[in-house]
Amino acid sequence: MCSSDLDASVPVQEIRLPHPPLDEHHEIVSEKTTYRLAQQPASYVVLKYIRPVVKRKSDATLTCPPAPLAVLGKSLADVSLLAGMAIDKFRYHLPLYRQHQRMEAAGIHLARSTLTGLMHRTGDLLEPIYDALLASVLESRVLAMDETPIKAGLKGPRKMKTGYFWPIYGDRAEVVFPFADSREGLVIRKLLQGYAGVLLSDGYKAYDSYVGQVEAITHAQCWAHARRNFLKAENVEPGLTKTALDYIRELYQEEARLRSRLVDDAKRLELRARHCKPIVDAFFEWLKTTLAERILLPKNPFTEAAGYALARKEQLRVFLEHPGVQIDTNHLEREIRPIAVGRKNWLFCWTEIGARYVGVFQSLLATCRLQAVDPYTYLVDVLQRLQDHPADQVALLTPRLWKEHFAADPLRSAVDRPTSNAVS
Repeated sequence: MCSSDLDASVPVQEIRLPHPPLDEHHEIVSEKTTYRLAQQPASYVVLKYIRPVVKRKSDATLTCPPAPLAVLGKSLADVSLLAGMAIDKFRYHLPLYRQHQRMEAAGIHLARSTLTGLMHRTGDLLEPIYDALLASVLESRVLAMDETPIKAGLKGPRKMKTGYFWPIYGDRAEVVFPFADSREGLVIRKLLQGYAGVLLSDGYKAYDSYVGQVEAITHAQCWAHARRNFLKAENVEPGLTKTALDYIRELYQEEARLRSRLVDDAKRLELRARHCKPIVDAFFEWLKTTLAERILLPKNPFTEAAGYALARKEQLRVFLEHPGVQIDTNHLEREIRPIAVGRKNWLFCWTEIGARYVGVFQSLLATCRLQAVDPYTYLVDVLQRLQDHPADQVALLTPRLWKEHFAADPLRSAVDRPTSNAVS
């Protein structure tokens, strides 16, 4: 390891090794440096604020400077603890009960319910920013939308209800995770009320049903989902499946070349018309001819895959007419992955309210990643800034706009300030 492997933010502890005593025939002419990467157990520090009490001699009036304001009122938690707990749980998938065990090992004895309460109260503070982020996403010309299950709330003894996150990805590198207690189409209607633009989704019929009732929305569908259906037919119809996958592979290759050129919308439409449209036309014509000429059973996996694609022909062609539409929802599915990993760690949410807070935290942290914003710095800043930030300007605290207005000089915790006099 060398110093170039380390950011400037990584603390370095110098250890000077003694040399045998020097005599008159020897002198130190230089130094050599060796680096070792070390680790300490998760550490916590108590900020001990000492405030002088001053008596005015003339009338014995006592005065004392106030204690620094806490994000959660009289809570014992510094803003750095709140931000750290949220990042540990939602970015590194460390459940609160494991964080509780780590605190116990460090000599900090708090009830687990206290940690849960801190996270809920923090989520409550951040909810207005989440609402502003959702509003920003819904201003997009193109939305990608999906749904993923989560166990949330008790259904009965030892039984959990199944709820759903409905992630929505906008065209300004922002994503939100609204929570709903069902997968019904009414959720789509509620979330997208008033939206006009292009909706990119998988083949779930609820999306098509909703778009069919709203003239202002154009429905695009995902080529990756169409491809997955053909993969299921490889063992049954290897030859036909290979041809179908070759068409789709060629389409993806052309899209990859197009992305690498960083062209504007007009040029992208032109290039797609020249390079992608012939592939799409040939693919659907080949599917149609194959089903007409070959005797394939309705339950044949290839028949089902071809039927899926042909039934969504118009939706799969939308990207040829709208330059901002991607050909699949893979960019959204990448953002869903932390939810899936989290489910395997914290397993479920005791209440629907808890699931809603999970959506708030995941929305802000995922958008921080998309905007190349450090999530700890962001949370520490906005949790303090919320105390006196104008309510009608809360949109400025969403990660994309925060990066523009506040990232250059963020508010920090006392524990992060170089001049801090905190002691342990």
